[in-house]
Amino acid sequence: MKKDVYRGRVLVTGASRGIGLEITKIFAENQYLVYANYHKNMNELNGVISGFNQEKTFIIPVMADVSNETDVAEMISKVGEIDILINNAGISQFKMFMDITEEDWDQMLRINLKSVYLCTQAAIRYMLSNKKGKIINISSIWGVTGGACEVHYSAAKAGVIGFTKALAKEMGPSGIQVNCIAPGAVDTDMNKELSKADRKVLLEETPLKKMGTPADIAKAALFLAQDEFTTGEVLNINGGLYI
Repeated sequence: MKKDVYRGRVLVTGASRGIGLEITKIFAENQYLVYANYHKNMNELNGVISGFNQEKTFIIPVMADVSNETDVAEMISKVGEIDILINNAGISQFKMFMDITEEDWDQMLRINLKSVYLCTQAAIRYMLSNKKGKIINISSIWGVTGGACEVHYSAAKAGVIGFTKALAKEMGPSGIQVNCIAPGAVDTDMNKELSKADRKVLLEETPLKKMGTPADIAKAALFLAQDEFTTGEVLNINGGLYI
């Protein structure tokens, strides 16, 4: 497939729903070739793919467990050279600290942080040879401020921010930009566990008095993909919940 037909080649992890699916959609709409990673279910992804002109491919699904080194290596081998990597895959869990098991902790860090390391290290080899590339990591407001009853999630997402800043310094001389988005409360499946009372409190504490949408985060990712002079930054997209 000729690269010059597209504005660029993008790999989005965790693209089967929510924020990842919306990122996939907006990049495809803007003439990027998107490799959309999923692990098990791709029903919603298929729905998005079917909505595009079938005469030209904009979205190619790729299955992989991005917390598994072998899966990641095989995925990058299939995808080949990419211009933009968006590390979005992640899970959340609402649990009191004293109830978190070692298995909970390991799973959270494996999926939310180790996957970022694995995918970035595999994909960045192509970027280094081209002396350019963009890596966009999806963290969370709780990675910035910490979230009660989500200590393991907060720790993993804070790790993503530290990873972003350190890698941006190391890769800057090679022309590679590394940035991060820290969404606030976004209306996705991850936040379905919120009770009506918790949702009400959250909205009251948010100056814009509303939850974000996956499209809000996708637009921020598109901005970072097209910007040429931003690196090591954390975009706090949260309606003013954290200022």
